[in-house]
Amino acid sequence: MKRKMAVIGLCTLLVAGCGKIPTLKNGEEAVVTFENGDKISVDELYENIKNDYGLSSLVTLIDTYVLEKEFSSYKDEATQRAEVYINSATQVYGVDADTLATQYMGLSNEEALKKYLYLNYMQQHAVEEYSKTLIEDDDIEKYYNDEIVGDIEVKHILITPETTDSMTDEEVTNAEKTAEDKAKEILASLKKAENFEEAWTKAVKDNSMDDATKDKDGSLGKINKATLGDDYKELVDAAYKLKDGTLNSSVVKTELGFHIIYKVKSYEKASLKDSRDSIIETLASDLRSEDSTIYMKALQFYRKEQGLEIIDEELKTQYAAYVQNGLTEQESSTN
Repeated sequence: MKRKMAVIGLCTLLVAGCGKIPTLKNGEEAVVTFENGDKISVDELYENIKNDYGLSSLVTLIDTYVLEKEFSSYKDEATQRAEVYINSATQVYGVDADTLATQYMGLSNEEALKKYLYLNYMQQHAVEEYSKTLIEDDDIEKYYNDEIVGDIEVKHILITPETTDSMTDEEVTNAEKTAEDKAKEILASLKKAENFEEAWTKAVKDNSMDDATKDKDGSLGKINKATLGDDYKELVDAAYKLKDGTLNSSVVKTELGFHIIYKVKSYEKASLKDSRDSIIETLASDLRSEDSTIYMKALQFYRKEQGLEIIDEELKTQYAAYVQNGLTEQESSTN
């Protein structure tokens, strides 16, 4: 049987009984006294704190406990990430850590900020790990068959339109037309060349405007679908449709300009076994983007795994409403 965790809101005020209305060991003791003998007791202080700040403190205590149990091996990384964030932010804003905490984050001091960030990273990690558990084998296999491809070796010549911010729309259009015509002319001459390799090398050196590849015979190296980023998407898509050792039939336009593409070689794609982890990462990331309720569902899952039971009835009611409201708000944002 799973061990149950009883939480009442403040970790320094421990529950003495196990009833539905917890009592504090020193509940009747005074935290404040007055001249006439009246007092404010620990119980009174607890009840006021519970009503005003109890739920927030409760969730923080629960998740710190639960996630440190579930992901103990991630604690050091979460701590390091919090420290890196603070160091970076203090440099950006030109303030010390305490000022960053109080003026920019609304927290009491640097230590509170560290705890806040630490828990945030632990929660984020929990959601990422939970989302991976939802990926089915059928989804993995389908993604492998539909999306995973082998690397290809590609070379290109880039002709960039010579435009400036001061140009009119008509001037920009004309510059683009000039660049496209030049790329078409180079492509046509390459297709007619008797010695293609020699003609390609010369065309790259004489014309390519991609400084990163111009001295490498236009080589983009071995690439895959996501290797070069969005700027090259059209180029990569076109390259995958080519046979090895062939040029594209027409120039390809991207955000960078007009490309002549030469596909050198294709490689076998990785096995399903070797691709599995990366596919799960991708599908889990997509799932987190599509399902806004997954954050709350993930934390609820791990809380239940640790046998969470809230003893204080008022806090139990507040917590149930908090969870339901969170799910409803997240579902609404998705829709």
